[in-house]
Amino acid sequence: MDEILQLSAGVVRTNRTMNDGRTIRYYDTAGQKRSVEDQRPAEEQPGIGELRLDPLVNEWVAMAAHRQSRVFLPPKELCPLCPTTGDLLTEIPENDFEIVVFDNRSPSLRPPDGDFALPDLVGSDTDEGVAAGKCEVICFTADHGGDFKSLSPQRVRTLLEAWKDRTRELSQQPFIEHIAPFENRGEEIGVTLAHPHGQIYAYSFVPPRVSKMLAVAREHHQKTGRVLFDDVVARELRDGVRVIAKNDHWVAYTPYASRYPFEIHVVPLTPVADLAELSDAASDSFPAIAIEVMKRLDGVFGIDMAYIAAWHQAPVREGRDLLRLHWQITSVRRAPGKLKYLAGSESAMGAFIMDMKPEQSAGQLKDVKI
Repeated sequence: MDEILQLSAGVVRTNRTMNDGRTIRYYDTAGQKRSVEDQRPAEEQPGIGELRLDPLVNEWVAMAAHRQSRVFLPPKELCPLCPTTGDLLTEIPENDFEIVVFDNRSPSLRPPDGDFALPDLVGSDTDEGVAAGKCEVICFTADHGGDFKSLSPQRVRTLLEAWKDRTRELSQQPFIEHIAPFENRGEEIGVTLAHPHGQIYAYSFVPPRVSKMLAVAREHHQKTGRVLFDDVVARELRDGVRVIAKNDHWVAYTPYASRYPFEIHVVPLTPVADLAELSDAASDSFPAIAIEVMKRLDGVFGIDMAYIAAWHQAPVREGRDLLRLHWQITSVRRAPGKLKYLAGSESAMGAFIMDMKPEQSAGQLKDVKI
């Protein structure tokens, strides 16, 4: 039996089951009826991977060896993220869609069987765990040749509603501790499918960067009684020089201590912990600034910029009064034909060195004619 759910902004979610047991979710705004069956033969799903602790830094590493055989840069006529047409049977059985979300066919993380708990941390003797979590694919458009900046404002609003819905629903799972929607774009940063899409990783642990941000935010709050991220945004608004776009509900800026040639943070002016807490007013005003930011990024050099666009939000069960939602877009492109490689200092030591100041990249972004 299909599950149909009415969301905000006129979005309707329809859940259907694929032949191999995975769930596909259609997010529609035009009254579409989803009834096409998955015509592919059922395939056995990969088993759950391992979770191993790196005791030198107390960080979890997921082992997902089955991902070695996943699809890698197929031609357009074999794209598994396009709608099903003719003899091309893809992940999406329907011949058209707005936004669609489905469980990843080769997930790094997957739901555990039965009860789940992370192993106790006891250094190098820490037990091996299972790579519990959830990995979902989210397709932005049926158009293989499209990209984020070419989406209509209505489509971006529907996409945001899907992100909010997935955050809300995944947060109910007892084994989920943190949810991270993100988009990878460009072969330079390792994209394996060219179709405009993103992913949603729901972790059974708090990822290292989030854990560090939370520790720093707690210390700041203990010292000042204030939320660190709110102070950071206040500084950016006060300085102004790094602000590249703003409307009644959002601001976009290049952060004071950027780590990448082009790094943009898009932040709601009314702070919230996660996507699910965004108001309808803030949600409705997001598409304009999101599309503008992406157009500015691609307009700097007049080429499609490789980037990672990731939503940072508070963990599901802790730090919700200390961490704030923001959309971080980072690009390793520093000039046409030149990339910033994360080499010795960055990759080995975790110490970033910038060749250009964020004020410079902010100026280049602001100079783009929209």
